[in-house]
Formats: sequence, structure tokens, C-alpha cells
Amino acid sequence: MYDYGRERKRVFTEEGNEMYEQIRGNVVRLLASSGAFTSSAAWKGVTGDSDLMLACLDRMVELRLLREVTGDEVWGQHRIFVSAVR
Repeated sequence: MYDYGRERKRVFTEEGNEMYEQIRGNVVRLLASSGAFTSSAAWKGVTGDSDLMLACLDRMVELRLLREVTGDEVWGQHRIFVSAVR
């Protein structure tokens, strides 16, 4: 089961940083075009471990770049995010 506390450190590895940058690029485009997006949309074209992909999005939430609008009972790929920056 996914646990951000356990996965967070992986975001700071070379692999994690590359994935973070790819996802961030997708996030910027998605927010500009629709204002909200699902996790799976942010991962389009990104390959690798899905727990690390979730951790990249959770890191953006931690940095207050994104805000999640879905609750705890949502599968990871269906989580919905909006910009936390106004």
C-alpha cells in the first residue's frame, strides 16, 4: 500500500527528480488548459514506479503548489488536483 512518508525520500533521488520534472511539466500544461487534473493525466508519457509518481504529486502538495480535492477513499490514479497558488 502507498505511503508518502515511506516514498518521499525517493523523490530526491536522480530517478525521482527526473520523474518529478516530467510530471511537473505535465501539471503546468494541464492546469493551464483545464484548471484541474487526475493523477493519471499528470503521468501521461511518464514511465516508472507508480508509487514514486504519486510521491511526486504529494511533494507538490507538500510544497503548496497543488491542492488535492478528492478524499481518502479514491484510488491513486483517480485523485484530482488543482493549483494551490493563487
